[in-house]
Amino acid sequence: MKQNSLHVGTLAKGLRLLRAFDESHVSLTLTELVERTGLEKSAVQRMAHTLHVEGMLDRDPDTRRYRPSHAWLELAYVYYWSDPLISHALPKLIEFSRTVGETVNLAQMSGDHIIYALRLPNHRTHFAASIVGRRVPALSTASGRVMLATRSEAEYREACATWPLPAATPLTITDRAVVEDDVIAARRNGYTITEGQVLLNEISLAVPIIGTDGRADAAVQVSLSSLTYDFDRVRHEILPVLLDTTASIQG
Repeated sequence: MKQNSLHVGTLAKGLRLLRAFDESHVSLTLTELVERTGLEKSAVQRMAHTLHVEGMLDRDPDTRRYRPSHAWLELAYVYYWSDPLISHALPKLIEFSRTVGETVNLAQMSGDHIIYALRLPNHRTHFAASIVGRRVPALSTASGRVMLATRSEAEYREACATWPLPAATPLTITDRAVVEDDVIAARRNGYTITEGQVLLNEISLAVPIIGTDGRADAAVQVSLSSLTYDFDRVRHEILPVLLDTTASIQG
């Protein structure tokens, strides 16, 4: 295969090393970095040292474990300023969150996953569900399915057939035909409601934020307790307000 002359292999390896950190691997030794990246130990040692010197990784002098530094927060800060949707949507989502009193998220499509770019928790929200930047397989989420519903038939069919679909809970639907039917229903209805797909006892309602080209790369999602709500109540009490909110963001 022909090499891309613009691709910098060393930089790509450095980024692979940074991506070795996630919510289950918040600090790593050199040996663990080698295992998670598949790179040679000497290369990992040089890159980890360089990233530490450049301020991207902190290193514990006693355990010699590396962890992300505050520089990652600085990059997130820049991202928020760079994305006009964030600044436009935030005040409207704050108002919506105060109106319904429930957890509200702004999700964006990120490859075959969705990523939470804004999260407005309520008093019941646990820590993991309040942090921005979490990535979840798109097919498992109401947000991912409702965004896919704005794609062409060929695109959403391919996604439903090939994108990852892990079972996060005993209720997660892993039958791809059923997921595709849900996407088709979202095309017709303009929203998606799921239950227990990522978290048990959670009902998730999502409406797409549709761009001028008719496609959605973002969606507003509301997280509700299935101990308090059922689908009919969600449609009656929450959906109309959410539709108004997303319309105001699109406008």
